[in-house]
Amino acid sequence: MTEHFVEIRAGNLGVRVAESAAEVEAGQRLRYQVFVDEMGARPDEAARASGLDIDEFDAVADHLLVLDHDRGEGASSVVGTYRLIRRSAAARIGRFYSEAEYDITALENFPGEILELGRSCVATEYRTRGTLNLLWQGIASYVTRHRCGIMFGCASLPGVDPDANAAQLSYLVQQHLAPPELRARALQDRYVDMSRLPPGSYDAKAALLSLPPLIKGYLRLGGFVGEGAVLDEPFNTTDVCIVVKTDLVTQKYFRHYERKMAPAG
Repeated sequence: MTEHFVEIRAGNLGVRVAESAAEVEAGQRLRYQVFVDEMGARPDEAARASGLDIDEFDAVADHLLVLDHDRGEGASSVVGTYRLIRRSAAARIGRFYSEAEYDITALENFPGEILELGRSCVATEYRTRGTLNLLWQGIASYVTRHRCGIMFGCASLPGVDPDANAAQLSYLVQQHLAPPELRARALQDRYVDMSRLPPGSYDAKAALLSLPPLIKGYLRLGGFVGEGAVLDEPFNTTDVCIVVKTDLVTQKYFRHYERKMAPAG
C-alpha cells in the first residue's frame, strides 16, 4: 500500500487510500455486491464462496475508498472504492490489467508516470454527484502526489450486445477518439467495431446523456476513448478504454480547493 494519504472530508464522507487489509477486503466485498449481485457478473467458485471480488492485481494496487464515518470507522465505513495501479505496481505483476483487452503500447510509451484506474463502484444509496466529486478529489490528490501524467482504464457499458449500445459506442468513437500518441487499441481477437451507426443517423446528445455517469465524468475532464470495444462476458459489460490527461483533473480540483480555502469576504 502507498505511503500515508491524508483523508479528504466532506461532511460525514471522506476519501483516502486503504490503510489495512480489512479495508481492502471491505472494498472487495462491495465490488462483489455491485458487480455480481447487481450487474450480473459471473463469479468463479472461490468468489462465490467468499463473497469477494478479488484478482491478482489487488495485492499490488492502491485502493481508494469512500468512507461514511456515520457508519463507524475502518472497514465498516467503506461505501465506495476505486483501484489504482501505477507503473511500479504493474511491473510487479508484469502487466497492467487493461492489457487483457487492449494494446496499450502508446500509453506505456508516455514519458513519466501513468495510472490505471479500475474496479470502480459505489454502494447504491451513495450514488450521488457529491460522492462522485469526492472520488475525483481523491484521484486528483493521488495523481498530484505521484506526478501521474495520464490515467487510463477500461470503463463499461451494460450488457454484451454491442448493437444495444450502438448509439453510445458510435458517439464515443466519432466524437472522442484519442489522438494516435494516446490511443489504445482493442486486441485483434477481441476487437468490436465501435462505429456502428453513421454520423448524423442518431441523436448524439441523447447518446451522451445515456452514458454511464463514470464515462460522462471522464468526458467532462477531456477524456478520450481507444479504438475498438471489448465484450467482457464474465462481467456482463461492453468495455471501452478511456484515457485522460491528468492536468485537466488537477486544475479543476485545485480550483475547487482554492474556493473552499478562500477567506470569507
